[in-house]
Amino acid sequence: MVETVNRKLKVYVAGPMSGYPELNYPAFAAAAETLRARGFDVVSPAELNPITESYHNAMRKDICALIECDHIYMLQGWHASKGATLERHIASVMGIEEIQL
Repeated sequence: MVETVNRKLKVYVAGPMSGYPELNYPAFAAAAETLRARGFDVVSPAELNPITESYHNAMRKDICALIECDHIYMLQGWHASKGATLERHIASVMGIEEIQL
């Protein structure tokens, strides 16, 4: 007999960090709070990586986390971010649906 396991849908928060005060962590935290209030399991780069993490190491962790998600949520300003643009492209290729709030 196969047992059904209920799980929350997992959403990845993507957005700009470089050049922002505190690497834009406050915007990531606000989005994560809103998404959790709506019942999602949230994956946020701001929670995965310390503020001192190198860009290269952070992107490696973030991409691995992204591909395990059901959805992606794009923060304002993502268009100007190389990392967020890459994450959105990967999500699109992997069939990870973009959601809006």
